[in-house]
Amino acid sequence: MVRDLARKRQQLVRSRTQHILAVENITARQYGKRITSNQVKSLGEQAIEQMHLPDDVSLAVRANVAVITTLSAQINILEKRLHDKVAPELDYALLTTVPGIGHTLATVILLEIGSIDRFASAGNFASYARCVDSQRMSNGKKKGEGNTRNGNKYLAWAFIEAANFAQRFCDPARRFYERKKARTNPIVARKALAHKLARACFHMLKERKPFDRTRCFA
Repeated sequence: MVRDLARKRQQLVRSRTQHILAVENITARQYGKRITSNQVKSLGEQAIEQMHLPDDVSLAVRANVAVITTLSAQINILEKRLHDKVAPELDYALLTTVPGIGHTLATVILLEIGSIDRFASAGNFASYARCVDSQRMSNGKKKGEGNTRNGNKYLAWAFIEAANFAQRFCDPARRFYERKKARTNPIVARKALAHKLARACFHMLKERKPFDRTRCFA
């Protein structure tokens, strides 16, 4: 299934990130300064030689870089296949109109939803995407939580990532986030923004209309 291909891509990206962090940590220990992930991805044999690392450390870096290179090649292959599969879909184009949702997140959201008609309401969809707080409160005090494993973890990740990008690059989303953060904390504010975006996606896909910032953040 195409959805499984998208999940495999996420698995490979997570694995690549682990190896990138390993190289960053090595350079931090050796030089007292961490290089960036993009610098790690661009490391070649000559660049590693110029780092003048101890032999054993250099071998470790080469091993990490070899795995990163292999994973990046496979990720690129999967991304091309996924794009070929989802790009013709109208729902894919609609999702990319949402602030914070680019090609990768639109692909994940589209494939994990399947059909939006599975969900009776925006609330049902937001709950499935784990964008609804499961805490039980009494007299302002936390008394427990519901089953936080209910729902779809891939959608939960996608909408949190979308909220992270939206609050950085979309003014109305940033203002919404800052208002929530002032009353609560950054984690709750980010979850609230993710919830907002999830509900907006539900209505967009139901109505076959692009994202409306005024309607979402009014």
